[in-house]
Amino acid sequence: MRLLRIVPDNTRFKIVRFRRFSYPFSAAYSLLVIALFLTVGLNFGIDFKGGTLIEMQAKSGKTEIATIRHTADGLGFGEAEVQEFGTAGDVSMRFAIQPGGEAAQQAVVARAREAFTADYEFRRVETVGPRVSGELVQAGTLGVVLAIVGVLIYLWFRFEMPLALGAIVGTLHDIVLTVGFFLITQLEFNLTSIAAILTIVGYSLNETVVVFDRTRELLRRYKTMPIEELLDLSVNSTLSRTAITSTTTVLSLLALVIFGGTAIEGFSLVMLVGVVVCTYSAMFISTPVLLYLDVRAGRPEHAAEEKLPAGAKPKAG
Repeated sequence: MRLLRIVPDNTRFKIVRFRRFSYPFSAAYSLLVIALFLTVGLNFGIDFKGGTLIEMQAKSGKTEIATIRHTADGLGFGEAEVQEFGTAGDVSMRFAIQPGGEAAQQAVVARAREAFTADYEFRRVETVGPRVSGELVQAGTLGVVLAIVGVLIYLWFRFEMPLALGAIVGTLHDIVLTVGFFLITQLEFNLTSIAAILTIVGYSLNETVVVFDRTRELLRRYKTMPIEELLDLSVNSTLSRTAITSTTTVLSLLALVIFGGTAIEGFSLVMLVGVVVCTYSAMFISTPVLLYLDVRAGRPEHAAEEKLPAGAKPKAG
């Protein structure tokens, strides 16, 4: 039985030569990200700015999220975050921190009780002040930094130095481009966003390792093949796997964006952008970097070399 091949076995795209376009684009995008970060900044959510959290349970056991959101927005305290959680009938509301100190935060709770006490039972009321939100920023930043350091250490031991450096460049590139999405769209940055970034780091690592494993295998097999041709070969031989993985992931995330509701819309959008960025990075950023590194350093030259038949391609993995 013939296996399904989304990408034909004889595909020979000249991937590496596109670095003439991908590198200037990524460099310009990265400079834009730095400029926006220093001038505009991230649009921090209640988790990081502080605010009031109210958890309620519907007395009837059913919630109308659209109605709750409309009523909460009409209280005059800015746009509220409303979402279901836990069991049926449970709903949470988050209001941004209000100017005026503790009295202003208590006013938020009082107005919310007036608006919802007839149909909902208040289960939890909590105010997150600037100090607590600052601690969350520090903890979230530390978590991302530690995760990145862990990934970099793994890459350093997983590959030889040139391959490790290429993988590190790709991972950092993916993080910068993803943060750029937050800066350009001003999508709210909260604890869920931290989870999305960490997930993207893992996806980026997976994409890079697959391509670089094939690159390392081909370096052992074809010791006199020009590096640019060998890198093109490594990308093309994993292209079918990359296409299947990226397409299925994108389709799943599109379903979440369209049908998942506002509670996970931000996470889904970031993940969708992250998957596209990681796929682009593995092919057009990380792999071409190896052109400028001595990937054949320390490899024995006397070992027998396999010959690649004309027009043939290694078996895709």
